[in-house]
Amino acid sequence: MVSEADGQVNEVVVHSDAAEQTPKPISAGSTDAEELEKYVAIREELYKKAKEFNSKILGFETAIRRPYFHARPLNVAELENWHSYLDFIESEGDLNKVVKLYERCLIACASYPEYWIRYVLCMEASGSMDLADNALARATQLFVKRQPEIHLFAARFKEQNGDIPGARAAYQLVHNEISPGFLEAIIKHANMERRLGKLEDAFSLYEQAIAIEKGKEHSQTLPMMYAQYSRFSYLVSGNAEKAREILIGALDQVQLSKPFLEAIIYFETILPPPKQIGYLESSVDKFIAPNSDGSAADREDVSSIFLEFLSLFGDAQSIKKAEDRHAKLFLPRRPMSDSRKRYAEDFLSSDKMKLARSYSSDPSPGQSLMSAYPNAQNQWPAGYGAQPQTWPSTTQAQTWTPGYSQQVDCNF
Repeated sequence: MVSEADGQVNEVVVHSDAAEQTPKPISAGSTDAEELEKYVAIREELYKKAKEFNSKILGFETAIRRPYFHARPLNVAELENWHSYLDFIESEGDLNKVVKLYERCLIACASYPEYWIRYVLCMEASGSMDLADNALARATQLFVKRQPEIHLFAARFKEQNGDIPGARAAYQLVHNEISPGFLEAIIKHANMERRLGKLEDAFSLYEQAIAIEKGKEHSQTLPMMYAQYSRFSYLVSGNAEKAREILIGALDQVQLSKPFLEAIIYFETILPPPKQIGYLESSVDKFIAPNSDGSAADREDVSSIFLEFLSLFGDAQSIKKAEDRHAKLFLPRRPMSDSRKRYAEDFLSSDKMKLARSYSSDPSPGQSLMSAYPNAQNQWPAGYGAQPQTWPSTTQAQTWTPGYSQQVDCNF
């Protein structure tokens, strides 16, 4: 009995020892330690990445002087810093960080259309059209709604995404409310209608805009509107006669200016022959007259441009007439400072030639003066000889001074 009891006791003891030797509690403790180690390692890795990222953006963050909105404009350095910061974040490829930074940027830069445009394009490129549409709506309806630039972008953006009615509405908003007579809006709207095959609608846009500008006194836009309409008409329809009629009709309606005359002279160069020089000559002659409203610099520039045009397409008589007129009006009217400068150059040139003669070796009777220059240059003092020499090169055989040569070239 005792032995059986002892056996039972021993059996119980053995069973208890077996339970204590079971590896399960030890295994569980080991697993917790490993999980904790993994967790700590992950957190340390995140901390290292965050610290590294923070070191990269520290310069950008430090340069943000005004993170809040204010009506006072930001300086150029702050605007460039925002662009650089956005470039960096976009290169990281984390859309969440990109969106957050754009939203931060648009607090300080809310009145700058360029950042709204960039935000929309970035979201479109990432495939987030909902975010792009949301940003565009906020820009056009609230933050920069009075600036035509954002509406022109909205029109193009909507056209590219198939929203033609929305694009037309954006253009009409600029024409009617934001900036009536804005030439860039008219050009882009007409070009869109041409792309859509609505050529008559495109012509109508120009004609309506011209009619409105005619009603304004001293319109600065009307001359260039005529020039652009003529060019557009020729390029899209190929009708050179109609294009010339538009320009000739404009001459009686507009005040002549350098940009307008430059435009019509250039346009005549691309039209097919025969070239019609008569209406250009009369307009240029009227503008470059001394009693015209143009500045002296503008009048001389237009005369020079017309001379270049005639050298390509005019005859000998028309070129001579234009050259004589140009010389009479502009060549004698050089500033006194230019005359003094030429006199000084002539004096220095002749003086250096005398010095060159005195320092050169005695040339033989058959030796030219120019061949003696190398010997003369070698005898300058060390400190002065290192300076670049400005007297004529050995290839010059003329005896007159460079200033006189330049004056002759200007006359012809």
